[in-house]
Amino acid sequence: MKNKLKFLVVVGARPNFIKIAPLFEEFKKYKSIKPILVHTGQHYDFEMSQVFFDGLRIPKPNYNLGVGSGSHGVQTAKTMLKLEPVVLKEKPDIIVVVGDVNSTIAAALVAKKLNIPLAHIEAGMRSYDSNMPEEINRILTDQISDFLFVTSESDKKNLLREGIDSKKIFIVGNIMTDTLLKMINKATGKILEKLSLKKNNYAFLTIHRAENTNKKEILKGILEAISRISERIPIVFPIHPRTKKNVEEFGIETILKSQGLITIPPVSYIDSIGLMKNAIFVLTDSGGIQHETAILGVPCLTLRKNTEWSITIKSGSNRLIGVSKVKIIKAVFDVIGRKKKRIKTIKYWDGKTSQRIVRLLYKKINAR
Repeated sequence: MKNKLKFLVVVGARPNFIKIAPLFEEFKKYKSIKPILVHTGQHYDFEMSQVFFDGLRIPKPNYNLGVGSGSHGVQTAKTMLKLEPVVLKEKPDIIVVVGDVNSTIAAALVAKKLNIPLAHIEAGMRSYDSNMPEEINRILTDQISDFLFVTSESDKKNLLREGIDSKKIFIVGNIMTDTLLKMINKATGKILEKLSLKKNNYAFLTIHRAENTNKKEILKGILEAISRISERIPIVFPIHPRTKKNVEEFGIETILKSQGLITIPPVSYIDSIGLMKNAIFVLTDSGGIQHETAILGVPCLTLRKNTEWSITIKSGSNRLIGVSKVKIIKAVFDVIGRKKKRIKTIKYWDGKTSQRIVRLLYKKINAR
């Protein structure tokens, strides 16, 4: 009897967990595929990791590398050092990576050094800002991948401009759509009841990116704008551990005590969907939330000067507003004061991305 094909999937941070959930559901349909899940532990505390495994019913990882926090170089190096022995032991037929975190580039390098085929889900995304560590991770991972799964035609064009062979590129849609469409009916109003909120009567906020949280003047300016806005509309703010730590270190905790600002610990994926889909608008610097709001049809104001999710700008769901206090306040009041904008449906964002990916990989790897 022929041995099962081993698909080794590497995850490390919150968005990765959401992306691989439908992939593992799809693997169950193939008796000849043996999935192996490796959690690098880049997000290692319960709120930022285990809560997503529980909520999304992702199988328990076969390996947890326990990499933990650290600089980009430390995280990448630790992941490579701890992942290589696992790969040598398991001898997978393919390694699958998702997104653009340090775990992604680390696993990609291990795969190529050991001559193992590499698949990158969410390939081709570009912010064209080389100061973003994620941008470097994306570009390098794409250059050494054998299978590049892109969310849209524009991502494919990015790769072609960089000289990547078109035969390696496959437009499959957005894998996070698969998870969102499956879980949306489970997103009840319980979280709203718990927080004493009414549908379409509050805003949802997340801030976590280093460029927005590591400098006192930037973080202080954002929070002052949020504080001003919360005088007019309640704002729910699940605070990221990094953001919370920096707020305390910078001594700016008093800004969070605004009456309309509801600061809570990180929430489950289900509660996050519930809070987003019932909000008037969302303020964020998260890539994941930019496209989740596009699917949900909720206006998104992005606290960045650029985005890798340019398709959401074209669809009309997303707007880049930067981090200027004045511009944040103006953009929010513009959204509140105008009629809801029509958001276009994005091609292939139909909940069938994982089917396309697994079917194609199974066919290609089986044929080798």
